[in-house]
Amino acid sequence: MADDNRNHGRDRRGGGEEEIDGEMWANFSGTFRKVQTVLDRNRSLIQQVNDNHQSRIPDNMAKNVPLIQEINHNISTVSSLYSDLSSNFVSSYHHRNGKDANGRDGGNKA
Repeated sequence: MADDNRNHGRDRRGGGEEEIDGEMWANFSGTFRKVQTVLDRNRSLIQQVNDNHQSRIPDNMAKNVPLIQEINHNISTVSSLYSDLSSNFVSSYHHRNGKDANGRDGGNKA
């Protein structure tokens, strides 16, 4: 797997950069797998909600309330995963370029 990650956006300075890139790509991959799992679950839930709604059976329609609540929770989860991914990417980018979290050179305190 390390061989698969070695050329993806690697900074050519060498050293620990390849390790950072490997960790970064592994993090991206893991996060995207989590997101896809949640989105697949939502697809299934939406189909259940549609089926229940089309049936017009009161008991089935009542089942939609917790299903829709789960869909909403899952949307929040996906949003959180993407937010964390974005923060991790920015931190990794700045780390590998020798900058602090605000994009300033590590030696500058200005």
